[in-house]
Amino acid sequence: MTKMSIYEKNHRDDFKIADYYRKDYASLKRWITLIWVTMGYAILFVSFCIYSSDSLSADLTILKLFVLLIAAIAGYIVLLVIYGGVCANSFYKRKHAVAKQNVKRYYRNLSRLEKMCKKEKNEQ
Repeated sequence: MTKMSIYEKNHRDDFKIADYYRKDYASLKRWITLIWVTMGYAILFVSFCIYSSDSLSADLTILKLFVLLIAAIAGYIVLLVIYGGVCANSFYKRKHAVAKQNVKRYYRNLSRLEKMCKKEKNEQ
């Protein structure tokens, strides 16, 4: 009983996670991760451009600008595919599986406790 109470107190998110289907939860979290990665990449790109604006503007040509933009876009796409697509998806699928397993264990223990309480009532 104490173990279940501690679990309820410390792992409230597991119940929310387990309410979703695995694919739905992983997809939702992957999209959120992709949005945050995009925002972070944009902030880093803008800060890089501001920081190196003197050196870039000194000898900048259209070809160098084009190559720089292609490299930035390619880096962004690689980052999205690797981090946002593969890593985030597998991480959140695993997180859902663990939460589902923990909630299943919790409900199994809850049913055992209920049976024990019924047994005690019948004995009295």
